Amino acid sequence: MDYALIKTLHIVSATIFFGTGLGTAFSLWSANRTHNTQVIASVAKQVVLADWIFTTPTVIFQPISGAWLAQAAGYSWSGWIALSLALYVIAGAYWLPVVWLQLRMRNLAQASVLTDQALPQRYWRYARIWFWLGVPAFSAIVAVFFLMVFKRV
Repeated sequence: MDYALIKTLHIVSATIFFGTGLGTAFSLWSANRTHNTQVIASVAKQVVLADWIFTTPTVIFQPISGAWLAQAAGYSWSGWIALSLALYVIAGAYWLPVVWLQLRMRNLAQASVLTDQALPQRYWRYARIWFWLGVPAFSAIVAVFFLMVFKRV
C-alpha cells in the first residue's frame, strides 16, 4: 500500500469521524432545545443513522490505518502514539454509552410521536447524560488531532 494514500484516507476518515460527531451532536442538541417532539424524533432518527453510516466505519478504520502508518513510518509505540491510543480508547469508552443513549432517545421520541404524548422525563435525563458524556469524548479526540499533527507529547 502507498503511504500517501493511506495517510490521505486516515486524514479523510478522521475528518468524517470528527465532523459527523460534532454535526450530529449539534443537530440533536439543537432539536432538543425546540422541545418539539416531532422535530426531536426526526433528528434523533437521522443522528442514529449517521452514526451507523459514517461514524462506525471511521471508528474502525482509524486505529487500523493509524497502526499501518506508524509501522510504515517507523514510529515507536510509545510517546505520542501511546497517548493517542489511550485517548482514543477513552473517547470510545464515552462514545459507546452515547450510542446506547441515542438509540433509547430515538425510541422514546418516536413512541411519543406515535402516541401524541410529550417526551417522558427519562428522555430528558438521557439527553443530559448524553450531552455530558460528549464533552470528554470530544475533548479526547481534539487532543488526538493535536498529537497527530505535532507528533509529540
